Amino acid sequence: MKREIVVEPMSRVEGEGSIHIQIENGKVKKVHFNILEGTRLIETLVIGKTPEEEVSIACRICAICTLSHRYAALRALEKALGIKIHAKAHWMRTLMHLGEFLESNALHVFLLALPDFFGYPSAIAMLDKYAEEVTQGLEIKKFGNKIMRLTSGRMIHGENPTIGGFGKYLDKETLLALQKEADALLPFAERAVHLLGKLDFPSYFEEETTFMCCEPENGEYGIVGDRIRISDGEVVPVEEYQRLTNEMFSPHSSAKHCLYKGKPYTVGALARMNNLGERLNGVASTLFETYWNKRWLKNPLYNNVAQAIELVWCLQQIPFVIENILEHVDDPPLAKPTRNTGEGVGAVEAPRGTLYHHYWIKDGLVAKANLIIPTGQSLEDLEKYMRKAVEALLQQNADDETLRLQSEMIARAYDPCISCSTHLVSLERI
Repeated sequence: MKREIVVEPMSRVEGEGSIHIQIENGKVKKVHFNILEGTRLIETLVIGKTPEEEVSIACRICAICTLSHRYAALRALEKALGIKIHAKAHWMRTLMHLGEFLESNALHVFLLALPDFFGYPSAIAMLDKYAEEVTQGLEIKKFGNKIMRLTSGRMIHGENPTIGGFGKYLDKETLLALQKEADALLPFAERAVHLLGKLDFPSYFEEETTFMCCEPENGEYGIVGDRIRISDGEVVPVEEYQRLTNEMFSPHSSAKHCLYKGKPYTVGALARMNNLGERLNGVASTLFETYWNKRWLKNPLYNNVAQAIELVWCLQQIPFVIENILEHVDDPPLAKPTRNTGEGVGAVEAPRGTLYHHYWIKDGLVAKANLIIPTGQSLEDLEKYMRKAVEALLQQNADDETLRLQSEMIARAYDPCISCSTHLVSLERI
């Protein structure tokens, strides 16, 4: 007897994806998360371009995490060109990065994930009972978009962050207003953590996995670093990223998959919390201590709680970051290259996990590029947990609708950025 469950396209994710489950004689034959979108070809498009042109092209791989891509590209290209940016530029980039985290995490937590856990088909349908939670989530998202617009010049694909620094810095009045707004929104984010943290997540598909994230330079919780921390205790330079990610082709996906030491691993908010959560401070630290438990090491649904705690952390960090920006009264000029040939790897934590940009520059032009996307790194892990869930539910004689819903919830928990992940053209031989 054969059963086939197809969810196409999958709702409430960024981009076009689908789930395909095949069952024969009561046993699982296939569980795939298919990436349906076409390749972006960014790694080829940037060849022959100047570094300034490259950062404007690379960020267009995605609209949601445009600034993470721009930041990773800037870090890589500035290494290749021997550029050391001013401290004020560093703190401005941190502010723009936090804005993107607020925008992206709030979108997922309040609009994409919450409906699953409260039995609604969409966030709009939740308004009858959870109007306050949804509207507060939108306020946080709106604030994140505002920071992205102010720091980068526009909300999507902003051009203000550039090689060597920024074209324009924010004035004191604008920065102080952002501080006040961050403080005002903090209780909304705290409420989201309590709402999600108290939920009873199913445990029938749990299994420990490996987590990876950037190791912050200051030894605190953070979203940028030149080393990678792995939950097995290893900490390695970002230049060794290919040894960690081991990209490979997948016959059912236009995105590459990754394995670490031959096994699935995951990146993203849950990886950051499991690897760095004890470094949190303030309210975020209290919330982490309240809700973290060992099940976070083996259940991807906790990624939703981790994202909510990161909203609190971001809102806490913004006033501190702004104080550091305000310490520098004068706006520094763009830092200049010290060479026109070189190689550099830049890594940042995009909301969905560790993002790598690697560039080779020759005579002032991009000679080669390589991008490793967070969603691609987590796909093997995502499919592993979906398969375990389906196998366990079959033992409980679950119907197709239950299998579909639970598989979707697991996939959505990873908050996949499907647009970023596409590298290949899907080819079917007949």
